[in-house]
Amino acid sequence: MSDNERQFDDFDWGLATQAITVRIRWFGICVGYMLVNLIGEGPNRGILNAILLLGAVYALLDTVWSLRGRVFLSDWPLFISCMEALFIGLLCHFDAGLLSPFRFYYFLSLLVCAIRYAPLITWVTFGVHSISYMTLALTRQIATRDEISALILMPIFIGWVTWACVSLSGLLKWASVRLRDLNGKLQQNQSLLEHRIAERTRQLQESQAMLVQQEKQAAFGLLAAGIAHEVGNPLAAISSLVQLLNRRNIEGETREKLSLVDDQLRRIQRTLRELVDFSRPAVNEQTRCDIHAMIDAALNIAKYYKRKKGKQIVTQYAEKVPMLMIVHDQLVQVFLNLILNAMDATEEGGTIEIRTSREDFWLRIDVRDDGQGIPEHLQSRIFQPYVTTKTTGTGLGLFVSRNIVEQNGGRIELTETSPKGTTFSVYLEGADSDPESA
Repeated sequence: MSDNERQFDDFDWGLATQAITVRIRWFGICVGYMLVNLIGEGPNRGILNAILLLGAVYALLDTVWSLRGRVFLSDWPLFISCMEALFIGLLCHFDAGLLSPFRFYYFLSLLVCAIRYAPLITWVTFGVHSISYMTLALTRQIATRDEISALILMPIFIGWVTWACVSLSGLLKWASVRLRDLNGKLQQNQSLLEHRIAERTRQLQESQAMLVQQEKQAAFGLLAAGIAHEVGNPLAAISSLVQLLNRRNIEGETREKLSLVDDQLRRIQRTLRELVDFSRPAVNEQTRCDIHAMIDAALNIAKYYKRKKGKQIVTQYAEKVPMLMIVHDQLVQVFLNLILNAMDATEEGGTIEIRTSREDFWLRIDVRDDGQGIPEHLQSRIFQPYVTTKTTGTGLGLFVSRNIVEQNGGRIELTETSPKGTTFSVYLEGADSDPESA
């Protein structure tokens, strides 16, 4: 919200008009002193200055209340109107009577009243001022034509000024309320627009993150296939030579060493086969899968991760877990991400626990590490793209995992995190079906 919007939102009609009326009052006092002391030459100069002094005291009190954010005698508007009528009538009486320039103060008083108060108060004030002027006529002997004209025309002018001031004040108040409503709608639309922009930005970031992850997997698949091809052919040749040597009549010790070589070659070929299977294009078709077999598949891949060294992995599988209709390759990727994250968070000698259980209609899979936990300022954003606790991480693993789990009708949560460890839980639908042996 801009400064102008805040100022308008905090706008108070009463306090704004108070500042205007205070200036009008001081204008009248200053003009009055000029009329009495610089222009006028009547014998009642001292009395007029004393009356103006009373007006100045009232204007001063009004100013003090205005600086405090309040309206002086705001609950007594008709009392103020009567006092002003008396004040103006006395000034006219001790000056030039019906023709005194102070009679125009009635107009200023009505203007202030119209700005400050409701139209009914202003019209009552018009009546009070008309009576004040008529009373002034009774105290004077009307001798000239000008005085007769003033007596007739002055109430008419006072009524006309009252109507004009009430109409103008009503228009200004209506415009103020209308502008306030429009400003409120503008702020509401601005907030809605900002929300939509933030939502579109989030969707764009998520789409970009998914694209980056897919490109990484595609590049990894090409690299794995290339490595398997380049390494597989020499391994096949070496394995054939070892088998040929084993067929010959050789010493027992040599035969034993060749068998060890053949076993290690088979181990390398098995590792390459697992690497190729993991990097092949994913199949997005749902099939009936054994959740424990998928966790074991993820563990078979994670065992080659360099940070697994010196860490123990403990599994606690529930019995008679039903087969689930899910996308096999996608869920293996989810469990692999959680396991690798747990390995990164666990120090050497630590333990990673994987536990499955059934909760009502859900199958729950917990992956827990005994690391240092996730910082508090990241806990609420841990599933957002590009948010990571690792210095070398991309921040896409948990984001992609959440999307995969949700696409398969489940959910993933940060269940617990503290300096003693962190637990991520995956919930998958289907635990209410008839169990089948894993």
